[in-house]
Amino acid sequence: MDVFKFLLFLFAALTSFGCMVLLLRGYARTGVRLLLWSGLCFIFLTTNNALLFADAVVWPTQVDLRMYRLGAALAGVACLLYAFIWEAE
Repeated sequence: MDVFKFLLFLFAALTSFGCMVLLLRGYARTGVRLLLWSGLCFIFLTTNNALLFADAVVWPTQVDLRMYRLGAALAGVACLLYAFIWEAE
């Protein structure tokens, strides 16, 4: 069961990292600002997934990273919310 948990959290972090790279690369190519804000959101979501991996797999009982994970998720959603509200044309 631990191998399944390890792979699940690792693939989640790698998937969000891949989305971040593709979004920021698309912004660099086109200059569309919504891609920038979405890429920034995925930077924080990648951080959230990496902290979840560390919290659940690396240090399952020693360290509680819940507040840091929630802070990273909140920052990511705040970036995307800012983009949707103030960058809309």
